[in-house]
Amino acid sequence: MISKSSESQVKRSAEYWIKELRLQPHLEGGYFRETYRAEEGIRKGHLPPRYGSDRPFSTAIYFLLKSGEVSKFHRLRSDEIWHYYDGSPMTLHVIDLEGALKRLKVGPSSERGEHFQAVVRAGRWLGAEVAEPESYCLAGCTVAPGFDFEDFELGKRDPLLTAYPAHREIILKLTSET
Repeated sequence: MISKSSESQVKRSAEYWIKELRLQPHLEGGYFRETYRAEEGIRKGHLPPRYGSDRPFSTAIYFLLKSGEVSKFHRLRSDEIWHYYDGSPMTLHVIDLEGALKRLKVGPSSERGEHFQAVVRAGRWLGAEVAEPESYCLAGCTVAPGFDFEDFELGKRDPLLTAYPAHREIILKLTSET
């Protein structure tokens, strides 16, 4: 890590943070690294039926997304809390359980409708992008009950288009053909 005295002299970029935080490519797009997994957890029998096994109380990751790239539509079985850390704002595109599309902005400017934190409830489709060119957003994501890849579903284009035809443009942008 860099010292506080030299921190202001470092030009931060996506590449800087990827190296500094040891981020790896994520299946949905962007880069991530898990930073926390609770040692204690919740037994399957005490969780809602949507969970197939025990879960830690909570997990947390760093997540970085570059402009020109997207985080593809996906959904989790747990709530996610997004935290803004650095860079440009990121727009979270969320399709709720009723099929409405909402846009949540994580970023540093409350005057522009951005928030340091945003909540995406369990079971909602979520995709993201950074609108500012040649930029990035460094964020964090806390999941409770904790994340397990068993709870992750990557959206498939055709079923999403069938279910939500009014959101065709964003579904095409935030999914793959296959």
